[in-house]
Amino acid sequence: MEQQNTSSGFAFDPLNLSQEERVFQKLILNEKISHFNREKIPERITHAKGAGAFGSFEITRDLKEFTKAKLFSAVGNKVKVFARFSNYRGEKGSSDTVRDPRGFALRFYTEEGNWDIAGNNIPIFYIRDAFKLPDLIHSQRRNPKSNLYSNETVWDFYSLNPETLHGVIMNYSERGIPKSYSNMDGFSCHAFSFINSLEEKVYVKFHFKTLQGIKNFTARDAKNTSERSPDFYSEQLYNSIANGEFPKWKLFVQLASEQDLERFDFDPFDVTKVWSKKIIPEIEIGILELNENPENYFSEVEQAAFSPGNLIQGIGLSPDKLLQARIFAYPDAQRYRLGVNYQQLEINKPKSEIKNHYSDGRNQSNPAKKEERNYFPNSGSDFSAKYFLDTPHLDQSVKYKTYCLDDFSQPRTLYKNMSNSEKVALIENLIESMQNVSENILIRQSVHFFKIDPELALSISQAFQLDNKIIQDLASLSNLEIFHKTSQRNVKNESLEKSL
Repeated sequence: MEQQNTSSGFAFDPLNLSQEERVFQKLILNEKISHFNREKIPERITHAKGAGAFGSFEITRDLKEFTKAKLFSAVGNKVKVFARFSNYRGEKGSSDTVRDPRGFALRFYTEEGNWDIAGNNIPIFYIRDAFKLPDLIHSQRRNPKSNLYSNETVWDFYSLNPETLHGVIMNYSERGIPKSYSNMDGFSCHAFSFINSLEEKVYVKFHFKTLQGIKNFTARDAKNTSERSPDFYSEQLYNSIANGEFPKWKLFVQLASEQDLERFDFDPFDVTKVWSKKIIPEIEIGILELNENPENYFSEVEQAAFSPGNLIQGIGLSPDKLLQARIFAYPDAQRYRLGVNYQQLEINKPKSEIKNHYSDGRNQSNPAKKEERNYFPNSGSDFSAKYFLDTPHLDQSVKYKTYCLDDFSQPRTLYKNMSNSEKVALIENLIESMQNVSENILIRQSVHFFKIDPELALSISQAFQLDNKIIQDLASLSNLEIFHKTSQRNVKNESLEKSL
C-alpha cells in the first residue's frame, strides 16, 4: 500500500510542494491566523450598536451676524457629512428595536476642519452632574456578578437621582422606540456658542427635525420586529439609501443672548432641561440629506470617532458642566479604542490641512517633515498668537446665579401635554420595565412620579400593590429623607408606616 505524504499537513498533496514551499505555506497560515486573532477592537462603552451613512448639509439661511464660521456665511454653502445612529446601552450584537435613547452623531467636513455634533434623539440628557456619568452607565449595563441586565439597578439609580425624570418620561413614552433612524429627530442636547467677527457671543442649540415624520413602534410591535430582524434599523437605513430614498432633516437653531437666558427660572446650561420655544424660538437654517452608504462598515462606521469638542472657528462651548466633561471623555475613549493617532484614520481626518505637533504613537501615518519641529512655539513656526485666541476653550464667561433646582416642572409639563392614549402607553411601558424591582425602590420612584402627577403615581402603586398613602406622605420630605426612609432592601409597608 502506498504511504500517504502528510508532511505538508494534508493526507494528499495535489500541488506536490517542495519542502521550502511547504514552510512558506505554513508561514502564510501563521500570518493569516495571527491577523484573524487581532481583527477585533474594543467596542464602544456606550452606543456600541449602530449604523452610518454619508450625505450633505446645505445652508438655507446665513448666520454670519452670529458666527464667523464660514459654513454659515452664505445661503447655498454645502459640505459633506457623515452620520452615525446608535442605541445607547446595548452591545454590538443587541437588537435595534429596544427601548433606548438613540445616538444622533454628525460630522461636518468643513473647509476649516471637522465639526461634530454628538447628540441624541431626545433634546435632553438624564443627568447634569459629570461625576454621575460612569455611575449612570454602570446602572444600565450588565450586573457585574450575574452578567445579566437588571431592572433593579436601572430603577435604583433613577430613584436616587430625580434629575433623570425628564429623560425617563421621554424614553418610556411612545418615542422610546422609533420605527427607524429616519423617523426620529436629532438634538445637540447641550448649548454651544456662536462667536461672530466682532467677538460677540450668543448661545445655540441644534435641532434636526425629520422630514419623514415621527413614527414609533409600540412595545409589542418592536418585539415582533426584533424577532424577525434584530438589525432592522441598520437594514432599513442601508436599503433606503441603496434604493435612492434619501432621508432628510431640517436643521433648526435656538439662539439666545445672555439677556435672553436671564428669562429662565432654571440654569439654562442644565442639560436635563429644554429651552422653551416660546421664549427662544426655533430658526430654520439648513437641510441634511443622507445619500451614500459606506463602502466598508469597519473602516468608516466602526472607526468613526466623534467628540463634542471637535469645533471650528466661530463655534465654541458653553458653561454646561456635563459638556465640559464630555469633551475629555470622548477623545479619551477613542484613544483607548483606536490608538492615539485615531484622527489620522480616513473617516476622522479633516478635509482641510490641520497642523499640530503630535508625534509618534501607534499607527502614525503622518510623521512630521524633517525640517519641522514637534513642539510649539518654535523659531520656524508659522502659527501666530491668534492661534491661541481662536482655539475653542472652556466657556466661563457667564456668571452663574443661584437657581432653585427643580427636577419636576418640565417632566410635569411633558406629561400633562400628553394625550390620554400617550399617558396609557407611558404607564404600561413603565410598569413593564419595573417588574422584579424591590419594593423600597418602587416606593421611592413612585414618590417622584407623585410630584409629577398624583394619578401617574397611583397607576404605578396600584400595579405593584403599594400603599399610596405612604407615597403621598413621603412626597413632603426632602430627597435625602426619602432615601433614609426607603433605604432598607425589600422594606415592608408596615415598617415604613411606623417610621412615618
